Amino acid sequence: MSALAAASVVQSVDWTAVAPPTLTAVAALVVLVADLFLPERRKALMGWISVAALAAGLLLLLPLLDGDRATFCLTADPGVCSYVADRFTVVVQLIVLGGALLAALLSMTALRDEARRLPAGEYWFLLLSSAAGAALLPASRDLATLIVALEVASLPAFALVGLRHGDRRSSEAALKFFLSSVTATAVSLLGVSFVYAVTGSMHLTVVAEEIQHVDGQFAALARAGVVLTLVGFAFKTAAVPFHFWVPDTYAGAPLPVAAYLSVTGKAVGFTGLILVTLLAFPSYAPVWGPVLALLAALTMTAGNVGAMRQRPDRERSAVRLLAWSSVGQAGYLLVPVAAAAYTDEPARAVGSTLAYALMYAAVNLGAFTVVALVGRVRPAGRVDDHRGLYAARPVTALLMAFFLLCLAGLPPGIVGLFAKVTVFGAAVEAGMGWLAVVMAVNVVIALVYYLRWTALLFRPTGEGATPRTGAVPAADAGASAPVPAAASVGGGGAASGGVASGGAAPGSDAASGTAGTPAPDGRTSPDAAAPAGTSPAGAVAEPMAFPGSAPLTVALVITGLLALALSAAPQLILRFTGVALF
Repeated sequence: MSALAAASVVQSVDWTAVAPPTLTAVAALVVLVADLFLPERRKALMGWISVAALAAGLLLLLPLLDGDRATFCLTADPGVCSYVADRFTVVVQLIVLGGALLAALLSMTALRDEARRLPAGEYWFLLLSSAAGAALLPASRDLATLIVALEVASLPAFALVGLRHGDRRSSEAALKFFLSSVTATAVSLLGVSFVYAVTGSMHLTVVAEEIQHVDGQFAALARAGVVLTLVGFAFKTAAVPFHFWVPDTYAGAPLPVAAYLSVTGKAVGFTGLILVTLLAFPSYAPVWGPVLALLAALTMTAGNVGAMRQRPDRERSAVRLLAWSSVGQAGYLLVPVAAAAYTDEPARAVGSTLAYALMYAAVNLGAFTVVALVGRVRPAGRVDDHRGLYAARPVTALLMAFFLLCLAGLPPGIVGLFAKVTVFGAAVEAGMGWLAVVMAVNVVIALVYYLRWTALLFRPTGEGATPRTGAVPAADAGASAPVPAAASVGGGGAASGGVASGGAAPGSDAASGTAGTPAPDGRTSPDAAAPAGTSPAGAVAEPMAFPGSAPLTVALVITGLLALALSAAPQLILRFTGVALF
Protein backbone atom coordinates (compact mmCIF):
# COMPACT_ATOMS: atom_id res chain seq x y z
CA MET A 1 0.00 0.00 0.00
CA SER A 2 2.85 2.36 0.81
CA ALA A 3 4.33 1.80 -2.65
CA LEU A 4 0.96 2.51 -4.26
CA ALA A 5 0.53 5.64 -2.14
CA ALA A 6 3.97 6.84 -3.13
CA ALA A 7 3.24 6.19 -6.80
CA SER A 8 0.02 8.17 -6.60
CA VAL A 9 1.84 11.40 -5.77
CA VAL A 10 4.46 11.03 -8.50
CA GLN A 11 3.68 13.33 -11.40
CA SER A 12 4.92 13.48 -14.94
CA VAL A 13 6.21 16.91 -15.89
CA ASP A 14 5.16 18.49 -19.18
CA TRP A 15 8.61 19.63 -20.26
CA THR A 16 7.26 21.36 -23.34
CA ALA A 17 5.14 23.62 -21.17
CA VAL A 18 7.97 24.54 -18.80
CA ALA A 19 10.69 24.71 -21.48
CA PRO A 20 10.99 28.53 -21.96
CA PRO A 21 11.74 29.48 -18.32
CA THR A 22 13.69 26.25 -17.75
CA LEU A 23 16.04 26.85 -20.68
CA THR A 24 16.63 30.43 -19.55
CA ALA A 25 17.46 29.28 -16.01
CA VAL A 26 19.83 26.57 -17.29
CA ALA A 27 21.57 29.15 -19.49
CA ALA A 28 22.08 31.34 -16.43
CA LEU A 29 23.88 28.49 -14.67
CA VAL A 30 25.96 27.75 -17.77
CA VAL A 31 27.08 31.37 -17.96
CA LEU A 32 27.92 31.44 -14.27
CA VAL A 33 30.12 28.35 -14.58
CA ALA A 34 31.66 29.49 -17.87
CA ASP A 35 32.77 32.73 -16.24
CA LEU A 36 35.11 30.70 -14.01
CA PHE A 37 37.02 29.20 -16.94
CA LEU A 38 36.88 31.71 -19.79
CA PRO A 39 39.89 34.03 -20.12
CA GLU A 40 39.23 37.76 -20.10
CA ARG A 41 39.54 38.10 -23.87
CA ARG A 42 36.81 35.47 -24.36
CA LYS A 43 34.24 36.92 -21.94
CA ALA A 44 32.19 38.22 -24.87
CA LEU A 45 31.25 34.60 -25.61
CA MET A 46 28.94 34.66 -22.59
CA GLY A 47 26.93 37.42 -24.23
CA TRP A 48 26.38 35.35 -27.33
CA ILE A 49 25.40 32.34 -25.20
CA SER A 50 22.83 34.50 -23.42
CA VAL A 51 21.42 35.89 -26.66
CA ALA A 52 21.21 32.40 -28.16
CA ALA A 53 19.45 31.04 -25.06
CA LEU A 54 16.86 33.83 -25.06
CA ALA A 55 16.27 33.39 -28.79
CA ALA A 56 15.82 29.64 -28.26
CA GLY A 57 13.39 30.37 -25.42
CA LEU A 58 11.29 32.43 -27.82
CA LEU A 59 11.29 29.60 -30.36
CA LEU A 60 10.11 27.19 -27.65
CA LEU A 61 6.91 29.24 -27.39
CA LEU A 62 5.80 28.00 -30.81
CA PRO A 63 4.67 24.51 -29.63
CA LEU A 64 2.58 26.20 -26.92
CA LEU A 65 0.37 27.96 -29.48
CA ASP A 66 -1.51 24.75 -30.24
CA GLY A 67 -3.47 24.65 -26.98
CA ASP A 68 -3.45 25.00 -23.23
CA ARG A 69 -1.01 22.87 -21.26
CA ALA A 70 -0.86 22.33 -17.51
CA THR A 71 1.53 20.56 -15.18
CA PHE A 72 2.27 20.25 -11.44
CA CYS A 73 -1.40 19.52 -10.76
CA LEU A 74 -3.01 18.11 -7.62
CA THR A 75 -3.31 14.33 -7.74
CA ALA A 76 -6.66 14.52 -6.01
CA ASP A 77 -7.94 17.18 -8.43
CA PRO A 78 -6.10 17.22 -11.78
CA GLY A 79 -7.96 20.37 -12.77
CA VAL A 80 -6.12 22.40 -10.10
CA CYS A 81 -2.57 23.08 -11.30
CA SER A 82 0.34 25.24 -10.30
CA TYR A 83 1.66 25.81 -13.83
CA VAL A 84 -0.54 26.57 -16.84
CA ALA A 85 0.73 27.48 -20.30
CA ASP A 86 -2.27 29.09 -22.00
CA ARG A 87 -2.54 31.98 -24.47
CA PHE A 88 -2.14 34.54 -21.67
CA THR A 89 1.08 32.84 -20.56
CA VAL A 90 2.47 32.69 -24.09
CA VAL A 91 1.81 36.37 -24.79
CA VAL A 92 3.47 37.52 -21.56
CA GLN A 93 6.42 35.17 -22.04
CA LEU A 94 6.84 36.60 -25.54
CA ILE A 95 7.02 40.11 -24.06
CA VAL A 96 9.38 39.05 -21.27
CA LEU A 97 11.82 36.96 -23.30
CA GLY A 98 11.69 39.32 -26.28
CA GLY A 99 12.42 42.27 -24.00
CA ALA A 100 15.27 40.37 -22.35
CA LEU A 101 16.71 39.44 -25.76
CA LEU A 102 16.77 43.06 -26.93
CA ALA A 103 18.20 44.18 -23.57
CA ALA A 104 20.91 41.52 -24.01
CA LEU A 105 21.81 42.96 -27.41
CA LEU A 106 22.13 46.42 -25.86
CA SER A 107 24.17 44.93 -23.03
CA MET A 108 26.82 43.44 -25.29
CA THR A 109 27.95 46.89 -26.38
CA ALA A 110 27.55 48.38 -22.90
CA LEU A 111 29.71 45.68 -21.34
CA ARG A 112 32.41 46.23 -23.94
CA ASP A 113 32.36 49.99 -23.36
CA GLU A 114 32.46 49.60 -19.57
CA ALA A 115 34.54 46.45 -19.28
CA ARG A 116 36.21 47.59 -16.07
CA ARG A 117 33.01 48.70 -14.35
CA LEU A 118 30.55 45.95 -15.28
CA PRO A 119 31.64 42.36 -14.56
CA ALA A 120 30.43 40.29 -17.50
CA GLY A 121 29.86 36.95 -15.78
CA GLU A 122 27.75 38.33 -12.96
CA TYR A 123 25.86 40.59 -15.36
CA TRP A 124 24.74 37.82 -17.71
CA PHE A 125 23.89 35.46 -14.86
CA LEU A 126 21.71 38.09 -13.20
CA LEU A 127 19.97 39.09 -16.43
CA LEU A 128 19.13 35.50 -17.37
CA SER A 129 18.02 34.66 -13.82
CA SER A 130 15.67 37.63 -13.76
CA ALA A 131 14.29 36.72 -17.19
CA ALA A 132 13.68 33.12 -16.03
CA GLY A 133 11.66 34.33 -13.05
CA ALA A 134 9.71 36.77 -15.20
CA ALA A 135 8.91 33.99 -17.69
CA LEU A 136 7.73 31.70 -14.88
CA LEU A 137 5.36 34.26 -13.37
CA PRO A 138 2.57 34.33 -16.03
CA ALA A 139 2.26 30.54 -15.83
CA SER A 140 1.96 30.54 -12.02
CA ARG A 141 -1.46 29.53 -10.79
CA ASP A 142 -0.87 29.38 -7.04
CA LEU A 143 0.13 32.18 -4.69
CA ALA A 144 3.34 30.50 -3.53
CA THR A 145 4.69 30.03 -7.06
CA LEU A 146 3.55 33.54 -7.93
CA ILE A 147 5.52 35.14 -5.08
CA VAL A 148 8.59 32.98 -5.73
CA ALA A 149 8.58 33.86 -9.44
CA LEU A 150 8.11 37.53 -8.58
CA GLU A 151 11.17 37.49 -6.32
CA VAL A 152 13.29 35.50 -8.76
CA ALA A 153 12.54 38.21 -11.31
CA SER A 154 13.14 41.08 -8.86
CA LEU A 155 16.17 40.12 -6.76
CA PRO A 156 18.64 39.87 -9.67
CA ALA A 157 17.28 43.17 -10.99
CA PHE A 158 18.37 44.93 -7.77
CA ALA A 159 21.92 43.74 -8.33
CA LEU A 160 21.84 44.68 -12.02
CA VAL A 161 20.89 48.26 -11.20
CA GLY A 162 23.79 48.65 -8.74
CA LEU A 163 26.34 46.46 -10.51
CA ARG A 164 28.42 49.28 -12.01
CA HIS A 165 31.58 49.57 -9.92
CA GLY A 166 32.43 52.92 -8.41
CA ASP A 167 29.22 54.66 -9.44
CA ARG A 168 27.46 56.33 -6.53
CA ARG A 169 24.38 57.09 -8.62
CA SER A 170 24.04 53.42 -9.56
CA SER A 171 24.29 52.37 -5.90
CA GLU A 172 21.70 54.92 -4.87
CA ALA A 173 19.35 53.77 -7.61
CA ALA A 174 19.74 50.14 -6.52
CA LEU A 175 19.01 51.07 -2.90
CA LYS A 176 15.80 52.92 -3.81
CA PHE A 177 14.69 50.05 -6.04
CA PHE A 178 15.53 47.51 -3.35
CA LEU A 179 13.71 49.29 -0.54
CA SER A 180 10.54 49.86 -2.56
CA SER A 181 10.46 46.30 -3.88
CA VAL A 182 11.16 44.73 -0.49
CA THR A 183 8.32 46.77 0.98
CA ALA A 184 6.04 45.58 -1.81
CA THR A 185 7.04 41.96 -1.23
CA ALA A 186 6.51 42.20 2.52
CA VAL A 187 3.05 43.68 2.02
CA SER A 188 2.17 41.02 -0.56
CA LEU A 189 3.36 38.19 1.69
CA LEU A 190 1.30 39.48 4.57
CA GLY A 191 -1.74 39.64 2.34
CA VAL A 192 -1.10 36.14 0.95
CA SER A 193 -0.77 34.74 4.48
CA PHE A 194 -4.14 36.24 5.41
CA VAL A 195 -5.74 34.79 2.28
CA TYR A 196 -4.29 31.35 2.99
CA ALA A 197 -5.49 31.54 6.58
CA VAL A 198 -9.10 32.09 5.58
CA THR A 199 -9.24 29.82 2.50
CA GLY A 200 -6.81 27.00 3.36
CA SER A 201 -5.41 26.93 -0.19
CA MET A 202 -2.76 28.61 -2.31
CA HIS A 203 -4.19 27.73 -5.74
CA LEU A 204 -5.87 30.71 -7.36
CA THR A 205 -8.97 28.90 -8.58
CA VAL A 206 -9.57 27.32 -5.17
CA VAL A 207 -9.02 30.66 -3.43
CA ALA A 208 -11.61 32.23 -5.74
CA GLU A 209 -14.19 29.66 -4.59
CA GLU A 210 -13.36 29.54 -0.90
CA ILE A 211 -13.03 33.27 -0.30
CA GLN A 212 -16.72 33.71 -1.15
CA HIS A 213 -17.74 31.47 1.76
CA VAL A 214 -15.58 32.81 4.56
CA ASP A 215 -17.18 32.80 8.02
CA GLY A 216 -18.31 36.18 9.27
CA GLN A 217 -15.68 36.33 11.97
CA PHE A 218 -12.95 36.01 9.31
CA ALA A 219 -14.49 38.38 6.75
CA ALA A 220 -12.37 41.33 7.89
CA LEU A 221 -9.22 39.19 7.68
CA ALA A 222 -10.16 38.14 4.14
CA ARG A 223 -10.73 41.75 3.06
CA ALA A 224 -7.39 42.78 4.59
CA GLY A 225 -5.64 39.96 2.75
CA VAL A 226 -7.14 40.99 -0.58
CA VAL A 227 -6.23 44.66 -0.10
CA LEU A 228 -2.66 43.97 1.05
CA THR A 229 -2.01 41.57 -1.81
CA LEU A 230 -3.22 44.10 -4.37
CA VAL A 231 -1.21 46.92 -2.78
CA GLY A 232 1.95 44.83 -3.03
CA PHE A 233 1.45 44.27 -6.74
CA ALA A 234 0.58 47.94 -7.27
CA PHE A 235 4.13 48.69 -6.07
CA LYS A 236 5.48 46.41 -8.80
CA THR A 237 3.47 48.16 -11.52
CA ALA A 238 4.87 51.58 -10.49
CA ALA A 239 1.33 52.89 -10.03
CA VAL A 240 0.93 56.19 -8.19
CA PRO A 241 1.76 56.68 -5.32
CA PHE A 242 4.20 53.76 -5.57
CA HIS A 243 6.11 55.20 -8.55
CA PHE A 244 8.68 57.34 -6.73
CA TRP A 245 11.56 54.92 -7.33
CA VAL A 246 11.24 54.77 -11.14
CA PRO A 247 12.99 57.95 -12.43
CA ASP A 248 16.05 57.68 -10.18
CA THR A 249 16.35 53.93 -10.69
CA TYR A 250 16.23 54.18 -14.48
CA ALA A 251 18.64 57.13 -14.53
CA GLY A 252 21.16 55.43 -12.23
CA ALA A 253 21.04 51.96 -13.78
CA PRO A 254 23.11 50.94 -16.82
CA LEU A 255 21.00 51.87 -19.83
CA PRO A 256 20.32 48.26 -20.97
CA VAL A 257 19.06 47.49 -17.46
CA ALA A 258 16.76 50.52 -17.56
CA ALA A 259 15.40 49.29 -20.91
CA TYR A 260 14.90 45.81 -19.44
CA LEU A 261 13.04 47.15 -16.40
CA SER A 262 10.83 49.39 -18.53
CA VAL A 263 9.42 46.35 -20.34
CA THR A 264 10.02 43.21 -18.30
CA GLY A 265 9.49 44.92 -14.95
CA LYS A 266 6.18 46.28 -16.18
CA ALA A 267 5.14 42.88 -17.52
CA VAL A 268 5.92 41.20 -14.20
CA GLY A 269 3.88 43.65 -12.15
CA PHE A 270 0.85 43.67 -14.44
CA THR A 271 0.87 39.90 -14.88
CA GLY A 272 0.75 39.34 -11.13
CA LEU A 273 -1.97 41.96 -10.74
CA ILE A 274 -4.11 40.39 -13.46
CA LEU A 275 -3.75 36.89 -12.02
CA VAL A 276 -4.70 37.81 -8.46
CA THR A 277 -7.59 40.08 -9.42
CA LEU A 278 -9.27 37.99 -12.12
CA LEU A 279 -8.41 34.47 -10.98
CA ALA A 280 -8.14 34.70 -7.19
CA PHE A 281 -10.39 37.63 -6.22
CA PRO A 282 -13.13 37.99 -8.86
CA SER A 283 -15.75 38.18 -6.13
CA TYR A 284 -14.07 41.34 -4.82
CA ALA A 285 -14.39 43.12 -8.16
CA PRO A 286 -16.60 45.87 -6.64
CA VAL A 287 -13.64 46.67 -4.37
CA TRP A 288 -10.59 46.47 -6.62
CA GLY A 289 -12.34 47.77 -9.76
CA PRO A 290 -12.85 51.38 -8.55
CA VAL A 291 -9.46 51.39 -6.80
CA LEU A 292 -7.60 50.35 -9.97
CA ALA A 293 -9.58 52.87 -12.03
CA LEU A 294 -8.53 55.64 -9.67
CA LEU A 295 -4.93 54.43 -9.70
CA ALA A 296 -5.00 54.38 -13.51
CA ALA A 297 -6.16 57.99 -13.66
CA LEU A 298 -3.58 59.17 -11.13
CA THR A 299 -0.74 57.16 -12.66
CA MET A 300 -1.18 58.32 -16.24
CA THR A 301 -1.56 61.93 -15.11
CA ALA A 302 1.49 61.93 -12.83
CA GLY A 303 3.62 60.15 -15.41
CA ASN A 304 2.77 62.46 -18.30
CA VAL A 305 3.08 65.64 -16.25
CA GLY A 306 6.43 64.44 -14.89
CA ALA A 307 7.69 63.66 -18.40
CA MET A 308 6.55 67.04 -19.72
CA ARG A 309 8.50 68.82 -16.98
CA GLN A 310 11.85 67.23 -17.86
CA ARG A 311 14.49 69.73 -18.96
CA PRO A 312 16.08 68.62 -22.24
CA ASP A 313 19.49 69.99 -21.23
CA ARG A 314 19.62 68.06 -17.96
CA GLU A 315 22.05 65.16 -17.66
CA ARG A 316 20.35 61.78 -18.19
CA SER A 317 17.16 63.63 -19.19
CA ALA A 318 16.53 61.20 -22.07
CA VAL A 319 16.28 58.21 -19.74
CA ARG A 320 14.37 60.24 -17.15
CA LEU A 321 11.82 61.28 -19.74
CA LEU A 322 11.39 57.66 -20.84
CA ALA A 323 11.07 56.67 -17.17
CA TRP A 324 8.27 59.16 -16.54
CA SER A 325 6.73 58.13 -19.84
CA SER A 326 6.72 54.51 -18.65
CA VAL A 327 4.81 55.60 -15.54
CA GLY A 328 2.23 57.25 -17.78
CA GLN A 329 2.03 54.15 -19.96
CA ALA A 330 1.46 52.08 -16.81
CA GLY A 331 -1.68 54.15 -16.23
CA TYR A 332 -2.97 53.22 -19.68
CA LEU A 333 -2.20 49.56 -19.00
CA LEU A 334 -4.22 49.68 -15.79
CA VAL A 335 -7.38 50.88 -17.56
CA PRO A 336 -8.45 47.51 -19.08
CA VAL A 337 -7.64 45.69 -15.82
CA ALA A 338 -9.95 48.05 -13.96
CA ALA A 339 -12.55 47.68 -16.73
CA ALA A 340 -12.53 43.89 -16.25
CA ALA A 341 -14.39 44.43 -12.96
CA TYR A 342 -17.35 45.96 -14.78
CA THR A 343 -17.67 43.79 -17.86
CA ASP A 344 -19.01 40.33 -18.60
CA GLU A 345 -15.97 39.65 -20.80
CA PRO A 346 -12.92 40.13 -18.57
CA ALA A 347 -10.76 38.12 -20.99
CA ARG A 348 -11.40 40.73 -23.69
CA ALA A 349 -10.38 43.51 -21.31
CA VAL A 350 -7.19 41.67 -20.37
CA GLY A 351 -6.50 41.17 -24.07
CA SER A 352 -6.52 44.97 -24.47
CA THR A 353 -3.82 45.25 -21.81
CA LEU A 354 -1.73 42.56 -23.52
CA ALA A 355 -2.11 44.21 -26.92
CA TYR A 356 -1.00 47.54 -25.49
CA ALA A 357 1.91 45.89 -23.66
CA LEU A 358 3.15 44.26 -26.87
CA MET A 359 3.08 47.56 -28.72
CA TYR A 360 4.75 49.39 -25.85
CA ALA A 361 7.50 46.78 -25.53
CA ALA A 362 8.55 46.99 -29.18
CA VAL A 363 8.62 50.78 -29.57
CA ASN A 364 9.93 51.59 -26.10
CA LEU A 365 12.88 49.25 -26.53
CA GLY A 366 13.48 50.85 -29.92
CA ALA A 367 13.61 54.30 -28.29
CA PHE A 368 16.08 53.02 -25.67
CA THR A 369 18.23 51.58 -28.46
CA VAL A 370 18.50 54.97 -30.17
CA VAL A 371 19.33 56.60 -26.82
CA ALA A 372 22.08 54.00 -26.38
CA LEU A 373 23.46 54.76 -29.86
CA VAL A 374 23.53 58.50 -29.19
CA GLY A 375 24.95 57.88 -25.72
CA ARG A 376 28.07 56.27 -27.15
CA VAL A 377 29.01 59.68 -28.56
CA ARG A 378 27.24 61.96 -26.09
CA PRO A 379 27.49 60.09 -22.77
CA ALA A 380 25.63 62.78 -20.79
CA GLY A 381 22.38 61.24 -22.05
CA ARG A 382 20.47 64.47 -22.57
CA VAL A 383 17.42 64.90 -24.79
CA ASP A 384 19.26 67.83 -26.38
CA ASP A 385 21.95 65.41 -27.51
CA HIS A 386 19.49 64.17 -30.16
CA ARG A 387 19.31 67.59 -31.82
CA GLY A 388 20.12 67.34 -35.53
CA LEU A 389 20.26 63.56 -35.53
CA TYR A 390 18.51 63.47 -38.91
CA ALA A 391 21.35 65.36 -40.58
CA ALA A 392 23.89 62.94 -39.16
CA ARG A 393 22.04 59.60 -39.31
CA PRO A 394 18.77 59.93 -41.23
CA VAL A 395 17.52 56.37 -40.86
CA THR A 396 18.19 56.30 -37.12
CA ALA A 397 16.42 59.63 -36.67
CA LEU A 398 13.41 58.50 -38.70
CA LEU A 399 13.13 55.33 -36.65
CA MET A 400 13.35 57.31 -33.42
CA ALA A 401 10.64 59.67 -34.66
CA PHE A 402 8.51 56.67 -35.54
CA PHE A 403 8.97 55.12 -32.09
CA LEU A 404 8.00 58.37 -30.39
CA LEU A 405 4.93 58.79 -32.60
CA CYS A 406 3.89 55.22 -31.79
CA LEU A 407 4.16 55.99 -28.07
CA ALA A 408 2.10 59.14 -28.67
CA GLY A 409 -0.51 57.23 -30.70
CA LEU A 410 -0.15 59.41 -33.82
CA PRO A 411 0.08 58.33 -37.46
CA PRO A 412 2.16 56.92 -39.00
CA GLY A 413 2.53 55.05 -35.69
CA ILE A 414 -0.66 53.14 -36.42
CA VAL A 415 0.11 50.34 -33.96
CA GLY A 416 0.22 52.86 -31.11
CA LEU A 417 -3.04 54.41 -32.27
CA PHE A 418 -4.79 51.03 -32.44
CA ALA A 419 -3.47 50.04 -29.02
CA LYS A 420 -4.83 53.23 -27.47
CA VAL A 421 -8.18 52.73 -29.24
CA THR A 422 -8.49 49.25 -27.72
CA VAL A 423 -7.84 50.68 -24.25
CA PHE A 424 -10.41 53.44 -24.89
CA GLY A 425 -12.85 50.80 -26.03
CA ALA A 426 -12.34 48.72 -22.89
CA ALA A 427 -13.09 51.75 -20.68
CA VAL A 428 -16.18 52.79 -22.67
CA GLU A 429 -17.60 49.26 -22.82
CA ALA A 430 -17.21 48.98 -19.05
CA GLY A 431 -19.22 52.19 -18.57
CA MET A 432 -16.24 54.18 -17.30
CA GLY A 433 -16.63 57.18 -19.55
CA TRP A 434 -14.92 59.44 -17.02
CA LEU A 435 -11.77 57.34 -17.19
CA ALA A 436 -11.82 57.48 -21.00
CA VAL A 437 -11.99 61.30 -20.76
CA VAL A 438 -9.03 61.35 -18.35
CA MET A 439 -7.09 59.16 -20.75
CA ALA A 440 -7.92 61.45 -23.69
CA VAL A 441 -6.63 64.47 -21.77
CA ASN A 442 -3.44 62.61 -20.90
CA VAL A 443 -2.89 61.60 -24.51
CA VAL A 444 -2.94 65.29 -25.40
CA ILE A 445 -0.48 66.09 -22.59
CA ALA A 446 1.83 63.33 -23.80
CA LEU A 447 1.84 64.82 -27.30
CA VAL A 448 3.73 67.83 -25.94
CA TYR A 449 6.89 66.00 -24.92
CA TYR A 450 6.81 63.30 -27.59
CA LEU A 451 6.45 65.84 -30.40
CA ARG A 452 9.01 68.15 -28.78
CA TRP A 453 11.57 65.35 -28.82
CA THR A 454 10.57 64.36 -32.37
CA ALA A 455 11.00 67.93 -33.65
CA LEU A 456 14.41 68.11 -32.00
CA LEU A 457 15.65 65.27 -34.21
CA PHE A 458 15.22 67.43 -37.32
CA ARG A 459 16.52 70.75 -35.99
CA PRO A 460 20.03 71.96 -36.86
CA THR A 461 22.64 71.76 -34.15
CA GLY A 462 22.92 75.55 -34.15
CA GLU A 463 22.12 78.64 -36.17
CA GLY A 464 24.07 78.49 -39.42
CA ALA A 465 25.85 75.30 -38.39
CA THR A 466 26.05 72.25 -40.57
CA PRO A 467 26.08 69.08 -38.48
CA ARG A 468 27.89 67.12 -41.17
CA THR A 469 31.20 68.79 -40.32
CA GLY A 470 33.18 68.75 -37.15
CA ALA A 471 34.86 66.43 -34.79
CA VAL A 472 32.97 63.96 -32.68
CA PRO A 473 34.40 63.01 -29.31
CA ALA A 474 34.89 59.36 -28.59
CA ALA A 475 33.15 57.53 -25.82
CA ASP A 476 36.52 57.38 -24.11
CA ALA A 477 37.47 60.96 -23.36
CA GLY A 478 41.11 60.09 -23.74
CA ALA A 479 40.71 59.08 -27.40
CA SER A 480 41.49 61.76 -29.93
CA ALA A 481 42.51 60.15 -33.21
CA PRO A 482 39.66 60.36 -35.74
CA VAL A 483 38.85 57.49 -38.00
CA PRO A 484 36.35 57.32 -40.87
CA ALA A 485 32.78 56.87 -39.77
CA ALA A 486 30.38 54.37 -41.21
CA ALA A 487 27.17 55.35 -42.89
CA SER A 488 23.87 55.53 -41.12
CA VAL A 489 21.89 52.48 -40.15
CA GLY A 490 20.51 50.91 -43.25
CA GLY A 491 22.97 52.84 -45.39
CA GLY A 492 25.76 50.33 -45.61
CA GLY A 493 27.61 51.02 -42.37
CA ALA A 494 25.28 49.69 -39.77
CA ALA A 495 27.95 47.98 -37.80
CA SER A 496 29.66 51.15 -36.74
CA GLY A 497 26.95 52.20 -34.32
CA GLY A 498 28.24 55.76 -34.15
CA VAL A 499 25.70 58.49 -34.04
CA ALA A 500 27.19 60.88 -36.54
CA SER A 501 28.06 59.67 -40.00
CA GLY A 502 29.48 62.90 -41.26
CA GLY A 503 29.43 65.53 -38.59
CA ALA A 504 29.28 66.58 -35.02
CA ALA A 505 27.31 64.53 -32.60
CA PRO A 506 23.72 65.68 -32.20
CA GLY A 507 23.39 68.09 -29.36
CA SER A 508 27.12 68.77 -29.24
CA ASP A 509 28.62 72.15 -28.56
CA ALA A 510 30.35 72.12 -31.92
CA ALA A 511 27.85 74.49 -33.44
CA SER A 512 28.32 77.10 -30.76
CA GLY A 513 32.07 77.19 -31.25
CA THR A 514 32.95 76.16 -27.72
CA ALA A 515 35.85 73.86 -27.09
CA GLY A 516 35.89 70.89 -24.76
CA THR A 517 35.94 71.59 -21.07
CA PRO A 518 38.31 69.87 -18.67
CA ALA A 519 36.84 67.03 -16.66
CA PRO A 520 37.62 66.68 -12.95
CA ASP A 521 40.36 64.18 -13.77
CA GLY A 522 42.09 66.62 -16.11
CA ARG A 523 40.97 64.98 -19.37
CA THR A 524 38.75 66.62 -21.92
CA SER A 525 35.09 66.09 -21.12
CA PRO A 526 33.27 63.95 -23.70
CA ASP A 527 30.31 66.27 -23.31
CA ALA A 528 31.97 69.05 -25.23
CA ALA A 529 33.23 69.04 -28.80
CA ALA A 530 35.70 71.13 -30.74
CA PRO A 531 34.48 73.98 -32.95
CA ALA A 532 32.46 72.89 -35.94
CA GLY A 533 34.54 71.71 -38.83
CA THR A 534 37.77 71.46 -36.87
CA SER A 535 39.65 68.97 -34.83
CA PRO A 536 41.14 69.97 -31.46
CA ALA A 537 44.24 71.06 -33.36
CA GLY A 538 42.20 73.28 -35.67
CA ALA A 539 42.35 71.02 -38.74
CA VAL A 540 39.31 69.59 -40.49
CA ALA A 541 38.57 66.19 -38.97
CA GLU A 542 36.58 63.17 -39.91
CA PRO A 543 33.98 61.98 -37.38
CA MET A 544 34.84 59.24 -34.97
CA ALA A 545 33.49 55.74 -35.53
CA PHE A 546 32.82 53.29 -32.76
CA PRO A 547 33.75 49.75 -33.77
CA GLY A 548 31.86 46.72 -32.66
CA SER A 549 28.35 48.08 -32.27
CA ALA A 550 26.69 45.46 -34.46
CA PRO A 551 24.47 44.26 -31.54
CA LEU A 552 23.04 47.76 -31.18
CA THR A 553 22.34 47.89 -34.88
CA VAL A 554 20.66 44.49 -34.78
CA ALA A 555 18.47 45.64 -31.89
CA LEU A 556 17.50 48.79 -33.78
CA VAL A 557 16.70 46.84 -36.94
CA ILE A 558 14.59 44.31 -35.03
CA THR A 559 12.56 46.93 -33.17
CA GLY A 560 12.20 49.08 -36.28
CA LEU A 561 11.00 46.23 -38.48
CA LEU A 562 8.67 44.97 -35.76
CA ALA A 563 7.11 48.41 -35.21
CA LEU A 564 6.71 48.96 -38.96
CA ALA A 565 5.21 45.51 -39.52
CA LEU A 566 2.73 45.92 -36.69
CA SER A 567 1.77 49.38 -37.90
CA ALA A 568 1.09 47.91 -41.34
CA ALA A 569 -1.03 45.12 -39.85
CA PRO A 570 -2.06 46.00 -36.26
CA GLN A 571 -4.78 43.37 -36.41
CA LEU A 572 -2.03 40.77 -35.91
CA ILE A 573 -1.52 41.91 -32.31
CA LEU A 574 -5.26 42.11 -31.68
CA ARG A 575 -5.83 38.63 -33.07
CA PHE A 576 -2.88 37.22 -31.12
CA THR A 577 -4.18 38.64 -27.83
CA GLY A 578 -7.79 37.71 -28.53
CA VAL A 579 -9.17 41.25 -28.93
CA ALA A 580 -11.53 42.49 -31.61
CA LEU A 581 -11.25 46.20 -32.28
CA PHE A 582 -14.86 46.71 -33.39
